[in-house]
Amino acid sequence: MRLLNSTVVALVVASLTLGCDGGGDKPETPAGNDPSTDTPAAPAQDIGSVLAVVNGADVGSNAFEQAASRKMPAEGDTLSIDEKKEVLDRLIDEELLYQEALRQGIDRDPKVKKVMVNTLLRQEVYGSIRNSDFSDEELEAYYESHKDEFVVPEKVQIKRILIKAGEERSEDEARSKAAELRAQVAKNPAAFKEVATQNSEDPYRRRGGDVGFVPRSGKPGLDEDIVERAFGMSVDQVSEVFQTSEGFNIIMVANKRERVERTYQQMKGSVLRKVKNEKLSEMYDTYTATLRTSASVDVKEDTLQSIEVKSARRAGPGMPMPGGMGMTPDDGPETDGGGE
Repeated sequence: MRLLNSTVVALVVASLTLGCDGGGDKPETPAGNDPSTDTPAAPAQDIGSVLAVVNGADVGSNAFEQAASRKMPAEGDTLSIDEKKEVLDRLIDEELLYQEALRQGIDRDPKVKKVMVNTLLRQEVYGSIRNSDFSDEELEAYYESHKDEFVVPEKVQIKRILIKAGEERSEDEARSKAAELRAQVAKNPAAFKEVATQNSEDPYRRRGGDVGFVPRSGKPGLDEDIVERAFGMSVDQVSEVFQTSEGFNIIMVANKRERVERTYQQMKGSVLRKVKNEKLSEMYDTYTATLRTSASVDVKEDTLQSIEVKSARRAGPGMPMPGGMGMTPDDGPETDGGGE
């Protein structure tokens, strides 16, 4: 199915080919898997007058005029016949590249498929939405009914030292070491960063134990008990040693931020992003549901269940929208500065 015109596919193919070290082996089309016969035919497009026929494929005047308009004449303000032939030759080359890409099955390369899918979505789904489609009245009404989503929540900046128990260190030894380190930082809170860098055994060690600003709702990978204790502490206060599932912890609250509410005018940009992304997501669901009504889909449940997948990250705010467009729902009115 030609979801992309020949120019776009040719450029994608060329970029993939040129980006390969040493050229490499050419991809092969699986036997009996001719992409020209196993996908639905694309709807006919108005190509204008036929200027050339390449292996049965027409090169039209519409594409020619678009390409020719970008070429500067050597003399005067119109292209000479030779210059027109140069433009047409380029389009013929691109059509040949496109056909060769299909022959080799490059249209099934994951990178090319992603470009094709994203181009289709921009053309058929997302391209029809403009910021001007949303009135001030609609945006303000959304803000009023979702005020809590546009509040900067209360946060504390947590610094942490973690000492683990295990094969190399018993629980008593880990607790004892944590107590020694706690005594050091309680005596001199300014030394927390250095002590954490040298001793902590969690991912924040390289940042001097700085976990960043954390809301009451918590942070992925951070024990709830740490967050709860931090909100009950004052700035520069060092906690007693306490145990979580990871080991023995010492935390210090470096800073606090109060809850901040913003007006609609202050948050208008964030409101627009949220409303627009909700609309885009709705349009994506509608479009793909329409495609499914005329598609044959056979899900192999047994095979699916037999595959074990361990996720490398959690889903949540900031994850890409459906379709791989790279669009992300706005997950908050502000981003924190240092420490995140």
